[in-house]
Amino acid sequence: MTFTVAIDGPAAAGKGTISKAVAAHFGFAHLDTGLLYRAVGRRTLDGEAAEVAARTLRPEDLERDDLRTAEVAQAASKVAAIPEVRAALVDFQRAFARRAGGAVLDGRDIGTVICPEAEVKLFVTASAEVRAERRYLELTAKGHVTTLDAVLADVRERDARDADRATAPMKPAEDAVLLDTSAMDIPAALAAAIAQIERKRPGRG
Repeated sequence: MTFTVAIDGPAAAGKGTISKAVAAHFGFAHLDTGLLYRAVGRRTLDGEAAEVAARTLRPEDLERDDLRTAEVAQAASKVAAIPEVRAALVDFQRAFARRAGGAVLDGRDIGTVICPEAEVKLFVTASAEVRAERRYLELTAKGHVTTLDAVLADVRERDARDADRATAPMKPAEDAVLLDTSAMDIPAALAAAIAQIERKRPGRG
């Protein structure tokens, strides 16, 4: 059985947390596609050309412990706007999506570009202010020194770049279900996502 769940949305909206929990709930494989771009971005910060890094990405590149920094997030957003980088990573993502047993992919163009045929498409979002506060708390808990204003500016800058890029801009698929988590805690958001997926599972409605 192949069954693909595409979960898109901006940074810190909760899509990663929801995606991992949904995958665990249903026993599906999970791919954080943003991690691919973070790994490429990290290698560009190390001096490599983005296109070369994307073509030669290694499994160990996804396991580095410095992929969640604000610097790498910005680098990831920049390399994600390069058509050659996106093309190099598309086949990997599509193959993962159609693996037997079901798959959950989260990113920014899963439902629109990578898996337009996905059985379930969710677009998880929240206000920029809420997302900035979440990211600020996450960063400071890990010992990073920053300010809420700086994180909010970073979130808005990244949103603009992701939404305005010429190739695969971030936007909801026409048939995606919008899930606004601004006023939701994790259990409520997860319950809403599971309910949408249950409606589409074979033999469930």
